[in-house]
Amino acid sequence: MIARKVPNRASRRVHETGSNFKESSVLGSLSLSSATLNCGIRLQASMAKPVSIEVWNPSGKYRVISTKPMPGTRWIRLLTDQDCRVEICTQKKTILSVEDIIALIGDKCDGVIGQLTEDWGEVLFSALSRAGGRAFGNMAVGYNNVDVNAATKYGVAVGNTPGVLTETTAELAASLTLAASRRIVEADEFMRAGLYDGWLPHLFVGNLLKGQTVGVIGAGRIGSAYARMMIEGFKMNLIYYDLYQSTRLEKFVTAYGEFLKSNGEQPVTWKRAASMEEVLREADVISLHPVLDKTTYHLVNKERLAIMKKEAILVNCSRGPVIDEVALVEHLKENPMFRVGLDVFEDEPYMKPGLADMKNAVVVPHIASASKWTREGMATLAALNVLGKIKGYPVWSDPNRVEPFMNENSPPPAACPSIVNAKALGLTASKL
Repeated sequence: MIARKVPNRASRRVHETGSNFKESSVLGSLSLSSATLNCGIRLQASMAKPVSIEVWNPSGKYRVISTKPMPGTRWIRLLTDQDCRVEICTQKKTILSVEDIIALIGDKCDGVIGQLTEDWGEVLFSALSRAGGRAFGNMAVGYNNVDVNAATKYGVAVGNTPGVLTETTAELAASLTLAASRRIVEADEFMRAGLYDGWLPHLFVGNLLKGQTVGVIGAGRIGSAYARMMIEGFKMNLIYYDLYQSTRLEKFVTAYGEFLKSNGEQPVTWKRAASMEEVLREADVISLHPVLDKTTYHLVNKERLAIMKKEAILVNCSRGPVIDEVALVEHLKENPMFRVGLDVFEDEPYMKPGLADMKNAVVVPHIASASKWTREGMATLAALNVLGKIKGYPVWSDPNRVEPFMNENSPPPAACPSIVNAKALGLTASKL
């Protein structure tokens, strides 16, 4: 290994051992080493703050920052193949501060790929704009962490990643439903503690799902996918509440009910509720899938928890603030047979006091989208949103039809997959 000093980013000079290669850098000195597979050089460079980075294609024309390492390598290749220098922050810090990100942006930056844990508002968008950046890709379908108006003010396109999370998120909601209904986490802890000394009639008795009623609040893509899994998998009846009629879901349940009846089984049924309260009163399992806005903040509160069945199961894979978590903790204490499965929390990454102590709560750390295919797809879409804006590509006409971007055997379309402020910025829609 060879080491040398570099006074600043502008004075870097490196040898390229392949068409693409990788550098690693932190505050301080430059270190060079040969590497495998076209990834040749590690370096350490001076920055305003001690933020570690890894660099791909250092001589690239366009500078793109990723605030976190992301799954897969296709997203990196797609950028470097289009003459982008890709800098990935490798700082051992779960959530970067605004100051950290400003240091990453520096004086010249064409685009940033960021995360939903970061506060992208006036300060960061003004810094990105000053650096010449016109693109921000949020590696998430939601963008509650982004001040879209501030981005628009500074001429920055905001990308998100719909279309790849539907089935993955629905699967986790179904997993939490099963874990809560059959008390799997409690039973697992019991076994690991060496407490099992023989079968007992009352040991970890839970809820049977077959023939019960599943309630869905928000029957969009994810809510409908979850409903189909529970109906087809466990022959549950459906009651749902949504501002819009889910005709496709209703037709599915009707057709599946007719299939069961033709085979001599009890058919499943569906019902569109007139109010959310109707769902809460009637359903044995309730899964929350609304958007988060001022109308859905604390949608499930003390009063609404009180009208649910005493042995109901509540699942949330949408947004944490949809549930009043303090009220939920009290309800769990007072109703030990009421159970919840939570992937999101009101004050992430923290839980409200007492929630972690509840045996009737299954809690996981925001992993609804954490399947390999989905996370790699999210990384790809986030990168292509940034690349598309840099290259001046139009915006894809249907952000939920992402299959052309996911096909690794052919180049992706010359379009931005999904730009949430495209209309405000006057961006052209793709005719592809």
